[in-house]
Amino acid sequence: MKLTAQIKLNPSPEQADALRRTLEAANAACDAISRTAWATQTFRQFALHKLVYYDIRDAFGLAAQLTVRCIAKVADAYKLDTDTLRTFAPLGAVAYDSRILAIYPASSTISMWTLDGLQVIPFVCGERQRALLASQKGESDVVYRDGSWYLSATCEAKEAAPQVATEALGIDLGVTHIAVDSDGDIHSGKAIKNVRYRHRRLRTKLQRKGTLGSRRRLRKLAGQERRFATWVNHNLSKQIVTKAERTKRAIALEDLTHIRTRIRARRPQRVTLHSWAFLQLRACIVYKAALVGVAVHLVDPRNTSRTCPTCGHCVKENRKTQASFVCTSCGFAGLADAIAAVNIGRRAPVNVPYCSETGSPVAPEQSPRL
Repeated sequence: MKLTAQIKLNPSPEQADALRRTLEAANAACDAISRTAWATQTFRQFALHKLVYYDIRDAFGLAAQLTVRCIAKVADAYKLDTDTLRTFAPLGAVAYDSRILAIYPASSTISMWTLDGLQVIPFVCGERQRALLASQKGESDVVYRDGSWYLSATCEAKEAAPQVATEALGIDLGVTHIAVDSDGDIHSGKAIKNVRYRHRRLRTKLQRKGTLGSRRRLRKLAGQERRFATWVNHNLSKQIVTKAERTKRAIALEDLTHIRTRIRARRPQRVTLHSWAFLQLRACIVYKAALVGVAVHLVDPRNTSRTCPTCGHCVKENRKTQASFVCTSCGFAGLADAIAAVNIGRRAPVNVPYCSETGSPVAPEQSPRL
């Protein structure tokens, strides 16, 4: 599994200037390559390489491998579509590989090529990132953001052997409750909702003012809401995966692909719906689960909050309100999200292992669990 370890670089003023000029030259080269690709309608990397390599090296003074990475960056940009001329920000991220970058976790330094030659630059990072750097493999992006320099290194993380699970922990995702599991544990979305409402109201107020101070304040606010939601998703996914690992269960999640185009929402609900980072939460759960050997299954979420887990009766009238569930057949009642989580867990394709009571393999018909 590939994970990204982000480390903060601490260059000297001279090194920072060299990094800035290198990024500007690399992105200017990308713009030149893009113009040639657009004019000649040549978008494949190998063909583009043959067309521009020597001219770009001579014009911008880039190292051979950095020139190759710039060509690859342009080719990747045109993979989405070839209908628009691609342009690149002057200080956009630039990819380095092992030919022009070396990382030394023990000494907390990196050695990288710049227009001023090789530079040895110190860095700082957390212990988790340092452990990941021991298995660094592939490209690393040099990033300039908010006056600071970062390196996002691609690392190869080893996945744990999958654990045997006979049941699944169902997880119902939502807005009012970020997640509710089939054991009845509720993770409220009130904190995120309050933060988003406060930021949205503050942004509207500052945008109306339009003064220099308000624009400065808007720049400071940029990204705060997103970072808070990311922090919540990482912590929540860790709790879910830890619980599934401890109880020897798989995890069952709703497959919410294309949910924003599949459901209808009233105008006041649209902002909340479209700022819901359910895909990020799912991605966090999936990668954390793979690291500890917990299987994750995606199931069809249709009617999970309308189906009675006791008698199986499924009608729209079972869900009286957004929060409550009352079966019109048997009278079973409960929190609608918790009912949905139970049904999601039951839909997961968890396989019962064929084994005897002592753990030795046996034929399916001899398994005491069948």
